[in-house]
Amino acid sequence: MESAIDNLPFMLDLGWSEVFADQMGADDEGYRPYRIAEVHRARLSVISDTGLLRLTLPPRANTAEYAVGDWVLVTPDTLLLHRRLDRKTVLQRHVEGQHMQQLAAANVDTLFIVTSCNADFNPARLERYLVMANEAGTTPVLVLTKADTVSDAETYARQAAGLQRDLPVVTLNARSDEAATALAPWCLKGQTVALVGSSGVGKSTLVNTLAGAGQSPQQTGGIREQDAKGRHTTTARSLHAMSGGGWIIDTPGMRNLHVGDVAYGIDTLFAEITELAPLCKFSDCSHAHEPGCAVRAAVASGALDEERVARWRKLLEENVSNTPVQTGPRGNRTLQRKNR
Repeated sequence: MESAIDNLPFMLDLGWSEVFADQMGADDEGYRPYRIAEVHRARLSVISDTGLLRLTLPPRANTAEYAVGDWVLVTPDTLLLHRRLDRKTVLQRHVEGQHMQQLAAANVDTLFIVTSCNADFNPARLERYLVMANEAGTTPVLVLTKADTVSDAETYARQAAGLQRDLPVVTLNARSDEAATALAPWCLKGQTVALVGSSGVGKSTLVNTLAGAGQSPQQTGGIREQDAKGRHTTTARSLHAMSGGGWIIDTPGMRNLHVGDVAYGIDTLFAEITELAPLCKFSDCSHAHEPGCAVRAAVASGALDEERVARWRKLLEENVSNTPVQTGPRGNRTLQRKNR
């Protein structure tokens, strides 16, 4: 089926692979795969070798069910949306008070978690982004911007590297040409990266730098000096070509990031803690006060940081509270939030 696709070289550069080709069967004969570049409340746009194309949506279509980066099958002449192909990875976040996760991006290979070398640097918030990346199956890279404005950028880098095992950390000036060089290993042809981070850390500036000359620039804005918080300059997710050959998805700033249904992501982030937990005397140990707790013993010996353990426990509790559970008789189960 892959060999029958028009303009296969462009498709491969756009991220097409056997993961998606294998999903196309005889019933999909005549449909053409496109990749979603923009998602709006009432419309979807896909990218082609000639530019953006606006899809025709079927009745009762809900654009909230689609993410930038999705691959969809489309009727070539009418551009009518047929169906979405299963995702390789999906970035999503829990929205407080809602049962559904909010989609951020799909089929992302690498997640650039962007923060700046100033008051925005917040380990607890960065850990939440890392949970999102781990749960999605993407490779997280922590990008420290505004490194040129401080004398101790390496101090920030060391703190960042300690947040997760083998976490790549890059310090840079988002406006410089060197930024594209520093991030080039993750921005090759056929690769897709996404950016997350709070407003004012330089995400849109970094998108412009990676996109290079000739691309439509993202609007950028300033930050407040007293707390390093910025204004939202990106209001919608969109897919941009990078000068190095890959593709990049910018996202609106996320300052409040709740977790839910992300147990794997938390376990991966706090691997040095979760590997100790099975050694506790009690299988239901809360790691707060029980005798024979391996985690508390590691804190007492200095092997574990107590503040990091406290953040781990907080995320575990929040995840349990926000993760749906199945209730009702077998065969007729419904999802229900656990009581807080």
